[in-house]
Amino acid sequence: MAVLALGLRMSAGFEKTLPQQHAYIKTFNQYREALFGANRLIVVVHARHGTIWNPPVLRQLMGVTDAVNYLQGVDRSSVMSLWTPNVFFTEITEEGFKALPITGGDIIPDKLNPQVIADIRGRVAAGGYLGNLVSRDQTSAMVLAELQDSDPQTGQQLDYRAFNQLLEDKVRKHFENADVEIQIIGFAKAIGDIGEEASRVMEFFGIALLLTALAVYWYCRSLRLTMLPLACSLSSLVWQFGTLRLLGFGLDPLAILVPFLVFAIGVSHGVQQINFIVREIAAGNNTEQAARHSFTGLLIPGTLALVTAFISFITLTLIPIPMIRELAIAASIGVGYKIVTNLVMLPLAASYFSFSQEYAQRAIGRREQHSRWLGGLALVARPRNAWIVVALGAALFAVAVWQSQGRHVGSLQAGAAELRPEARFNRDAADITARFDVGLDWLTVVFEVAPAGKLDACSRPDAQLFMDDFAQQMNGVPGVLSTRSVADVLKGVNAGLNEGNPKMATITRDARGLGSQFGSANNQLHGFSSSDCRAQGVNLYLGDHKATTIKGVVAAVDQFRLANRLDGVNIRLASGNAGVQAATNEVLERSELPMMLYVYAAILLLVLLAYRDWRAMLACCLPLTVATWLGYWFMKDLNIGLTVATLPVMVLATGIGVDYAFYIYNRLQLHLGAGMAISDAVERTLHETGVATVFTALTLSIGVATWSFSPLQFQADMGKLLTFMFLVNMVMAVTLLPAFAVVLETIFPRSAGAARMSSSIAH
Repeated sequence: MAVLALGLRMSAGFEKTLPQQHAYIKTFNQYREALFGANRLIVVVHARHGTIWNPPVLRQLMGVTDAVNYLQGVDRSSVMSLWTPNVFFTEITEEGFKALPITGGDIIPDKLNPQVIADIRGRVAAGGYLGNLVSRDQTSAMVLAELQDSDPQTGQQLDYRAFNQLLEDKVRKHFENADVEIQIIGFAKAIGDIGEEASRVMEFFGIALLLTALAVYWYCRSLRLTMLPLACSLSSLVWQFGTLRLLGFGLDPLAILVPFLVFAIGVSHGVQQINFIVREIAAGNNTEQAARHSFTGLLIPGTLALVTAFISFITLTLIPIPMIRELAIAASIGVGYKIVTNLVMLPLAASYFSFSQEYAQRAIGRREQHSRWLGGLALVARPRNAWIVVALGAALFAVAVWQSQGRHVGSLQAGAAELRPEARFNRDAADITARFDVGLDWLTVVFEVAPAGKLDACSRPDAQLFMDDFAQQMNGVPGVLSTRSVADVLKGVNAGLNEGNPKMATITRDARGLGSQFGSANNQLHGFSSSDCRAQGVNLYLGDHKATTIKGVVAAVDQFRLANRLDGVNIRLASGNAGVQAATNEVLERSELPMMLYVYAAILLLVLLAYRDWRAMLACCLPLTVATWLGYWFMKDLNIGLTVATLPVMVLATGIGVDYAFYIYNRLQLHLGAGMAISDAVERTLHETGVATVFTALTLSIGVATWSFSPLQFQADMGKLLTFMFLVNMVMAVTLLPAFAVVLETIFPRSAGAARMSSSIAH
């Protein structure tokens, strides 16, 4: 498996992020060839001094255009800049219309002079390219290109990390100098940068591993017992990576944390095993007896916890986003292997060790020292105190539900939310958005136009007026920087037919004239209309792709659709990267509640099957519910939106939280079955497993807290979120769970037969 694991590579794909069955994505796939898609690359040549209207900058722009044009994965027909032949301006001459490229065949790059540059500048203004291909302040010029997710000849998926390296080597490093800055944004660039930074996750994993090892050693003071849970968890991690390679999967940069989070689950279970073994050795048992007792004593709670985590991840496959499904499969494989390595292999390996009586005596002393402070915590077992703790838990739950209202789904940050705000990509995105009317974030609304009577789709003035009215209304929507549509192009053509009179920049009402204008403007309609005019797009250029921005724009489009109708014209959402993001956000929002309900249903069913007692179901799940809502509150306060990266983490946090609950409740059942009073049983349980639970939570929290310093924003957010969830689940498990168990036993005392059955099951 280690040999296979060495062949595992990072694998990112644009198609993997798309919820293919969503209506927006169906629209995108249907018209992605006729209209601009969503996998766009934007390269901007920015003059550090003055404007772009000087020979060195224009020559650099041409060089960048050629370099982008020949990059592997670029759809060459989609490349647009001032130096490409598909960017035209149209003028009226004595001989009629004259349509020429902005930089036509009569312009030689090596012989640019002030007059030639002035001509180019005039053509840019006449063609209406200020604000899109040229910035409003004329200090920057843009190169646009659409990327193909796979090579049409070989069928191989585009390697985004390799493509990102090409962008850096052949574009940025090659053309950037003291006079020109090269800025690059787009999905491919973002994924490439994320992949580069994600490769550093091993550094944080190494730090977390070292801190965990030191903490475990401090706890058990045995090098062998320290290495045992780490080795078992690492073994399952290697098996997991090898299995993924066998199945043909890669490791997505956005999901790279998940295997290491599964590793953390393994360490958590391993520490429980070590705690049990050390306790048995301290009680006078030899190592084999201690290992046997650990195996039998923790098999049920450990299996319940891991099966719950397994089912939790499996439910994620119901989300129709390929990347999340791959993540769910990878995580499920890892959790499945944990059942073998941490519940079977670890105690089996420990049984071959031997420890002196001196170590056993020291272990007894450390155990008493570690558990001394739990005497105060055990006061929750007294009935009066238990009622107070449960009341406080209910109040905290109510506040958490109230404060978590209004949580956002999707990105809450401009630029690439996965990267830090100060990352080069996000700085480039902010600069481009500030200088251009277009940028990385746009939403394309598709108008399906059917022929009407004798008029074909290209000759319907009412359809163009309808689209123009839509664009005008969208210009007033918060978050929309500008709009661009067929109507804008036709207005320019109509003004040109009337000596450039700005009053004539309008839609002609004459059907034959409109059809003629479509023919004249054909070269300018690339990306806005299909060849038969049956599909026409209106691009809404947004200031960012924050969830709140996209949701507001989509709501405005829906409102227009409901309030305005035109026979033979159908409005469909959506294309563009913002349209894709809107679809993903909607899928995540619809999926979150069912996912959590499935997880809780699995926990309830497993607890019922294991303990045959409804009290166990409530005692294990209610504290977990409080912790989950506290996590939502934490996400809202830290502006962490629900994304394809955070949803699996919340599911994982639920799985780890229930681990603590199962281990504590299983031991509680054992003592209740032995005839102990509920208060004594809780106190004994906290002395035996409370230390391990608190220690495990603190150890894992310290390890994942180091991720807060990651150069990737989503890793930093996950480090903060997991640290919080580990700690709050631990607090709920050692306070609210025993208090709630006491309250339940007080109100609904169990019979002697039920107590004996509980003891038998726990044993």
